[in-house]
Amino acid sequence: MNYGMRCHDISPKADIDTVFDAVQKLGVDQIQLALAKSIEGFDFDYGHYSPGFGRMIRQKLDERSIHVSVLGCYINPANPDEGERQKAVRKFIEHLKYAKAIGADMVGTETGRYDADFNVVPYTYTEGCYNLLLKSMKEIVGAAEKLGVTVGIEAVHDHTLYCPEMMRRFLEDIDSPNVEAILDPVNLIGPGNYKDQDEVIEKAFRLYGDRISVIHVKDFTVKDGQPQFANIGEGMFHYETLLRNLKKDKPYITMLLEESNPGRYHSDVAHLQEIYERV
Repeated sequence: MNYGMRCHDISPKADIDTVFDAVQKLGVDQIQLALAKSIEGFDFDYGHYSPGFGRMIRQKLDERSIHVSVLGCYINPANPDEGERQKAVRKFIEHLKYAKAIGADMVGTETGRYDADFNVVPYTYTEGCYNLLLKSMKEIVGAAEKLGVTVGIEAVHDHTLYCPEMMRRFLEDIDSPNVEAILDPVNLIGPGNYKDQDEVIEKAFRLYGDRISVIHVKDFTVKDGQPQFANIGEGMFHYETLLRNLKKDKPYITMLLEESNPGRYHSDVAHLQEIYERV
């Protein structure tokens, strides 16, 4: 396993040297980097990229032996506000250029909801919303293919791609080797299926395990029938099921810890590694 963290869980937003120094000090060499969440002093919205800007970021990373496994650009590609949807697509395509310059494995996003304020709404689960997602992603993936960059797509139980079956359908419809899956199994667990989490995890590997390139890991508890995030090892998540599949089929895959922090990171990794060696 290659373990890492989200950069903004390691350090508060600050200047680029301060942030990357904190990552290096913690001993993390694999990160998910959301530029606008982590680095202050620059505008990462559309229109500010240049190759020199990308090279500067790459140099700062290389000096500290830090690799970006996922460049986070979490947009809402199913936004019903057409102007905002187009703006998000442009921003994502520009992040593909950052990814190429800094050597990131992929640019990652979830698949959004059919609501301008990102509320959970029933239309998110319809064909109309799915087709809007496809419209956004075909433009993004077309750019990714030209640039030679990978797009990472993450399914979430209350987003447009809300289950393993929808992810499999999307991968077939988009039909591109430049699209890979980010699997966060806890994000696939909702009020209606948390008791069947093993089946959900197994189904994800069965339906699109060949396309899973990065893992997000956290834990969850249930309160009043609603799953809530929890610290790693302090909830109900069945790590054995996940790690058994990874051990069998995904050697050296990157696992990015969520709901962790600098004080917990090394003990969280030790906990996961103990399970990995046991299963």
